[in-house]
Amino acid sequence: MTQEEEGRLVQPVLFVLLVLASVLLYFAVSLMDPGFILSDDNGLQFTLGTMEEQQDMIPRAKSKSLRQRRCGHCLLQQPMRSKHCQTCQHCVRRYDHHCPWIENCVGERNHRWFVLYLAVQLLVLLWGLHMAWTGFGAAATWPSWLRSNGVLLAVAALVVLLSLTVLLLLGSHLYLVSLNTTTWEFMCRHRISYLRHCGTDENPFDRGTARNLWGFFCAAGGGPVIWEQVYFREGSEPV
Repeated sequence: MTQEEEGRLVQPVLFVLLVLASVLLYFAVSLMDPGFILSDDNGLQFTLGTMEEQQDMIPRAKSKSLRQRRCGHCLLQQPMRSKHCQTCQHCVRRYDHHCPWIENCVGERNHRWFVLYLAVQLLVLLWGLHMAWTGFGAAATWPSWLRSNGVLLAVAALVVLLSLTVLLLLGSHLYLVSLNTTTWEFMCRHRISYLRHCGTDENPFDRGTARNLWGFFCAAGGGPVIWEQVYFREGSEPV
């Protein structure tokens, strides 16, 4: 095989590998435990509450104690930033959202893999769009061009639509990650008791863009984070 033939094979092979990586990430994120809370052993003391997001979690006047709550659905004790998912029928640590695309929740354990999946998926779509663009053939008239390239044009339009959707999803998640907030906290801030007393632009979990990104992508594999410590700024680093 000549060097020219080998060079022509590199791009298709890389594209196929990228598609395989995207498929593997999809199944990994879909099947991964997003951080389900399956027992009351959360390492903190709790008292019985009532509803899921509506229990008071504001510190008392001269104390940094916290009125925790039990889930009104599965009756398990919820650590801060967790939420019950009606679809999965479980409470999820650092709940972000339930994604029908992957048929799973996005939470503390699989959120960064979900973001990585979106990034790889976007690369696949953009590469596919580039291949579609280079595949258009020339024609003497517009009707004849449309007849010879109509199917490819429809495929390219679909890929453009999917690319824009994935780009918006990826951009919004990276923005929220840089603020150390979740989709649920961003969309339902007025319903979440531990955020109600904060200002519109105030986020008690924000440690700066660089530390937020580092903690999300590089330091998120050391076990569940005790967000109460971050919330009250107790101790040094979250554990």
